[in-house]
Amino acid sequence: MSLFDLRLQEIHDRLTNKQISVSDLVNESYDRINQVEGKVKAFLTLDEENARATAKALDEQLVKSDTRGLLFGLPIGYKDNIVTEGVTTTCASQFLRNFNPVYDATVVERLKEAQVVSIGKMNMDEFAMGGSNENSSFYDCYNPWNLDHVPGGSSGGSAAAVAAGEVYFSLGSDTGGSIRQPASYCGIVGLKPTHGLVSRFGLVAFASSLDQIGPMTKNVEDSAYLLQAIAGHDPKDSTSAEVDVPDYLSALTGDIRGLRIAVPKEYFGEGIDPQVREAVLSALKVMERLGAVVEEVSLPHSEYAVAAYYVVSSSEASSNLARFDGVRYGVRAENPDNLLDLYRKSRSEGFGSEVKRRIMLGTYALSSGYYDAYYLKAQQVRTLIKQDFENVFEKYDVIVGPTVPTTAFKVGSQLDDPLTMYLNDILTVPVNLAGVPAISIPCGFADGLPIGLQIIGKAFDESTVLRAAHAFEQNTDFHKQRPQL
Repeated sequence: MSLFDLRLQEIHDRLTNKQISVSDLVNESYDRINQVEGKVKAFLTLDEENARATAKALDEQLVKSDTRGLLFGLPIGYKDNIVTEGVTTTCASQFLRNFNPVYDATVVERLKEAQVVSIGKMNMDEFAMGGSNENSSFYDCYNPWNLDHVPGGSSGGSAAAVAAGEVYFSLGSDTGGSIRQPASYCGIVGLKPTHGLVSRFGLVAFASSLDQIGPMTKNVEDSAYLLQAIAGHDPKDSTSAEVDVPDYLSALTGDIRGLRIAVPKEYFGEGIDPQVREAVLSALKVMERLGAVVEEVSLPHSEYAVAAYYVVSSSEASSNLARFDGVRYGVRAENPDNLLDLYRKSRSEGFGSEVKRRIMLGTYALSSGYYDAYYLKAQQVRTLIKQDFENVFEKYDVIVGPTVPTTAFKVGSQLDDPLTMYLNDILTVPVNLAGVPAISIPCGFADGLPIGLQIIGKAFDESTVLRAAHAFEQNTDFHKQRPQL
């Protein structure tokens, strides 16, 4: 049995009792990487020298002191759009292939304080734009459950590495489902916190009003531990919310008697795979048996979510990615004729086709004469979607449905059809538009591939989301199953 199959508390106890060392955990990680990374390709950069040096230092601390947190010594992977001091942060783009940050993201700082060990940087869709990890400019990542299928995106590497047992847990970022969708495809737990709960300082921006960093773990308990470490106000992030961070672990009671669950009829409409529908309905029956009250509701503006999302996110991407100009950092084109030629050549050579597509779409939507028709209209629809959630949450505690309409699709099957790829986000993007928290947890399998259950909560009420997810998890064993690589 792998050490990573142990619960976090069990690992902590073994460390405290000197039964294992931090170096053992790091060895476990790199041994597994050596075994399966050639198939999965979840990492873009491995930081082995620093990881082993950190492990040695923590082992020395282990001998001297018994005072340490529960995350002490655990191997973690960071999505490659989260900046790490002295370790290349590429966003899976040729534009940043030589970018070595001089500071850490706030989440990295906080996890260093918790004394986790960074194993490396995870594969992803370029600049977090994509839903399959096929938009990485370096190489594709593959689903550990079936290597012919995608792991999801854009946090595909972060999900695949956890599923394959290469790291104990990881961090991803979620702009329109980029934590939850790959978590669903890879059979792990993925949590998108409320926008503003976790600092975005040091996250390379895609769409600032939608982006959110969150944990990707094997179970709900680990997700609560990791969220506890990274949540909280950060003065370096202007969108960081000044709210109290509760004790998320205390919410994991296993008791959901009286919990009011809303099930949107729109989340079970056309395009939902019958096996996914059946697995989610079975999960709802489990929650009913545990004492929850389940009722059907309507989120009437859900059908407009994908269109609104791609206008808003592409517009913000157009603005955010303007800083990549070949002058200040990143790759610079050689022998430009003038400044404008430098911009044009650097961006043409540095950006991939999906990034260019979204920049063009966003620039068009923001341009004179089209702003009111597209961007302003999309923001108005966003408000209606947010109001839909608020109306439901007046009566219900959580909203439950599928995470994505299907299981993971085959590699290459949707790459030339961006519209179909975008529609995979139909159940996840409303959550980002509304800014509320949501988690994806395993709830079944179809043809050997995992199915995800999405639980959506009120803003800053991660505790209830975690409580509902944990109660379901404690009464099923889907989260315990591992791919056989």
